[in-house]
Amino acid sequence: MSDVVLQLRGIVKRFPGVVANDHVDLELRQGEILALLGENGAGKTTLMNVLYGLLSPDEGEIRVAGRRVRFDSPSDAMRAGIGMVHQHFMLVPVMTVAENVVLGAEPVRGRFFVDAREAARRVADISTRYGLQVEPGALVRDLPVGVQQRVEIIKLLYRSARVLILDEPTAVLTPQEVDELFAILEGLARAGHSVIFITHKLKEALAIADRIVVLRQGRVVGATTPDRSDEAQLAAMMVGRAVSLELDKPPARPGAEVLAVRNLWVVDDRHVATVRGVSFEVRAGEILGIAGVQGNGQTELMEALARLRPVAAGEIRVLGRSTAGLSVRDLWEMGVAYVPEDRQRDGLILPFPIYENLALNNYHRPPASSRGMLHMDVLRRRAEELVRTFDIRTPSVDMPVSALSGGNQQKVIMAREFSRPIRLLLASQPTRGLDVASVEYIHRRILDQREAGAGVVLVSTELEEILGLSDRIAVMYRGQVVALEDRARMDRHRLGLLMAGAAA
Repeated sequence: MSDVVLQLRGIVKRFPGVVANDHVDLELRQGEILALLGENGAGKTTLMNVLYGLLSPDEGEIRVAGRRVRFDSPSDAMRAGIGMVHQHFMLVPVMTVAENVVLGAEPVRGRFFVDAREAARRVADISTRYGLQVEPGALVRDLPVGVQQRVEIIKLLYRSARVLILDEPTAVLTPQEVDELFAILEGLARAGHSVIFITHKLKEALAIADRIVVLRQGRVVGATTPDRSDEAQLAAMMVGRAVSLELDKPPARPGAEVLAVRNLWVVDDRHVATVRGVSFEVRAGEILGIAGVQGNGQTELMEALARLRPVAAGEIRVLGRSTAGLSVRDLWEMGVAYVPEDRQRDGLILPFPIYENLALNNYHRPPASSRGMLHMDVLRRRAEELVRTFDIRTPSVDMPVSALSGGNQQKVIMAREFSRPIRLLLASQPTRGLDVASVEYIHRRILDQREAGAGVVLVSTELEEILGLSDRIAVMYRGQVVALEDRARMDRHRLGLLMAGAAA
């Protein structure tokens, strides 16, 4: 593992007002799994986008096998043997595995006809050789998330990639799928491939990496190996201070029922029932965690609870009142707060400034407005107060919210929703893709709401989050609640099995 296959030297990438990468040096050896850690906004993804040809560096150079190269597009990077699996998969759902893998590089018969049989044979060969276990003829839309990820890896291997970049590859996987992915990556490394593994999960970096490199504020601030480090040291290196990794959660003191769901059925945009006969209740002062692999109905359930999706059958009652016929604003007036799954699509208006995003749920009320006129000075003053209270890192409330890091965008949503008395909090994937410091902050804020007497529904695919925050845990599989138990009765292994469809 001593041969250097890739070097980044003095990489600088600037955006208006920001130096995303500040003279970064990085090297990767043959057969090595390198974990790249850093806070949101530390420059990890920017650096990999430079390496993959999606961005051009302002300064510095890239060397592959000792030879200086310039990548003007991902095609250039692929020709040099560098491939990337993005956090959001780049697959065509209605096509087969083989069709997705060979798309743009199809084997042909004669001069004009795609050789589908040869494509399937090549995919099967790669699948067998690397233990990827994928059926070439299966439709991608029918595959579990973990198998779709294998298809992305096969796409790179089909194109002879020797360096594989994986951006947050475990974000939506069950523990069993994570173990399978790690076994695949270790097999690829033994076969001579090199892997750059971008993650914010410290346990995973320690479990899979040969070496760990940490970025902070665009610079490399340290490099280590798993046998010379632990989670606390890595967290401190990432953030620049000690970070509490254990939640100090006092026992719950459940009060009156604030939410009751009875035999709820909800359909998705394709008119397929994705929530099927779900029932549960939530009391004041408790957190109900809803666990499950992405795509098992949690998204539609939370949208229905927030009145963003119609109910096909069943009943939802908030504070004893049926929500049938109520608007989103009615729920807000009742003290319901909502943190959506996709902060950028559903929680923010990205081109709008921070101060306007912080007023999206109360702009219609004095003192924000009167007689149909917005009072911008009032909105700015309130935004400046919330920025200080919720530690939103920004030079000005006039900046577009799109310019903030993911963690700070999430803080904007939290500040907007939590800056009033709350009776019920609906939080969907509240820390997805966030760094350890942002996770620590948001967990504390959720627990503060619980201690203040709010009932909380927490949906997360992160097992540690569910186990750490929840007082009771419901597991959803194929639209149904397959288990609903006190947290004390649920461990990580059993929770993972239930999420994968094992019998309760």
